[in-house]
Amino acid sequence: MPTPQVPSSRGFYQALLFLALTIPAHIHALPASPRSTNQVNDESSGGTLRGSLSLQGQIPNEVDSANSAVVSPYDMAPGQDADASLGIPFTWENTDEPQPIRGSYGATDPGPQTYAYSKLNPDIVAPPISDKGSVDNPKWPMELSHNRILPDGAGWARQENTDVLPLASEMAGVDMRLAPGAYRELHWHSASEWAYVLNGSVRVQAFNENGQAFVDDVQTGDVWFFPPGVPHSLQALDQGCEFLLVFDQGDFDDSGTGMISEMFLRTPKEVLSKNFNAPLSDFDDLPTDELYIFNGTPAPKLSAQNTTGPGGVVQGNQSYTYHLSKQSAYEVPGGNIKIIDPLNFPLASMFSAALVTIEPGAMRELHWHSTSDEWGFFIAGEGRVTAYEPPSTGGTFDFQAGDVSYVPAMFSHYIENTGTEDIVFLEVLKAPEFTDISVGQWLKLTPEQIVKDTLHLPQSLLDGLSPNKQYIVQGDKNLTALAGGSGTA
Repeated sequence: MPTPQVPSSRGFYQALLFLALTIPAHIHALPASPRSTNQVNDESSGGTLRGSLSLQGQIPNEVDSANSAVVSPYDMAPGQDADASLGIPFTWENTDEPQPIRGSYGATDPGPQTYAYSKLNPDIVAPPISDKGSVDNPKWPMELSHNRILPDGAGWARQENTDVLPLASEMAGVDMRLAPGAYRELHWHSASEWAYVLNGSVRVQAFNENGQAFVDDVQTGDVWFFPPGVPHSLQALDQGCEFLLVFDQGDFDDSGTGMISEMFLRTPKEVLSKNFNAPLSDFDDLPTDELYIFNGTPAPKLSAQNTTGPGGVVQGNQSYTYHLSKQSAYEVPGGNIKIIDPLNFPLASMFSAALVTIEPGAMRELHWHSTSDEWGFFIAGEGRVTAYEPPSTGGTFDFQAGDVSYVPAMFSHYIENTGTEDIVFLEVLKAPEFTDISVGQWLKLTPEQIVKDTLHLPQSLLDGLSPNKQYIVQGDKNLTALAGGSGTA
């Protein structure tokens, strides 16, 4: 038998290196041997990072009743203890520690919780038992949108799109503020822009493919519209302004618009010189970055900026603005409504809207839209909305001023004023006409026998229905009037 050869030290280490490089990582990375309990707890100060292995599994008499969950004394809101089937709206405004209880449903919540959220959303924390399943979230507070604030006090802008409200696939919104004299720079975008002035006043300027110019001043309550690709700019007048922009793309991003400052920066100066027949030196002072929102020279009188080109001026049914603030509201018991759609603002061919005022206790009647999703914005007040998603899902949500709401087409819904001040609500559709299906009108104009056989409603109720669309229905300002289980809301 031959004598085994002992490798030289160099060959030995080469062999070890070969093994280290060829053995799979999961094989040569062997686990360390378990440490002792003393090693686990061997911390020099401040307690231990890891507990003893003996804490695994069953520990006799482990439960310490002294540390069991405890809820401190709490108050029920008026109407919260009413029969849960009534679905009475209630507010936790004067309740320190709101609890997820409605009538005999629910139980206390020992925490952790942020009571401020609960107070804003009682119908999410303690929903009516008529809710069923899970409706996609239809609510986004614009104040939770990341705000883009601009230098020198020029203004700010925040947006809602599918990044924060995935349900809102058809429309997106931007809330923008311009300081007095500040501009939203000359720009254009691929989406249609419909706007409502929330406060202040602003000069609107635009230009179209036919070489026609347009300039107009609008104020609180007025509207403008720009089709895709139409270049335009905005400048706040003396008071400054805030406005709401609605775009017909759910994933619209306001930071992705085409801007004239960026266009000039991305075009070679030689090309600019040739295009404008100007010396290169004329472009020495171009902005070094996009402007977006910036301070400017205060706007002169409107007449000083009227510009007429070879195509004339934009006017009549091609006008980009509509003075909705001067339109009389349609008054009904419980509030009023203004409708603006292509029938009175033809240029906005697929934007239809209603500006709805709902008095305390009243509600926007039960309805749905058959041709469009509804993008909504609460300008003032607070209320609740129940969205019914066919065939059998429903969810109730609470809204406050500054919130965006979104209800898909075919979902029935209402807006009930649960506060002490008027709700002012903007209801926007992507549609050639503002239309809805009124549930009350539907029942009235359906043969009574069919309604009775289906819903077992009494004749007195059917007699009280109106053949006309109500839009808003009046209600008792005392929202807990039905807490006793009888009466009419």
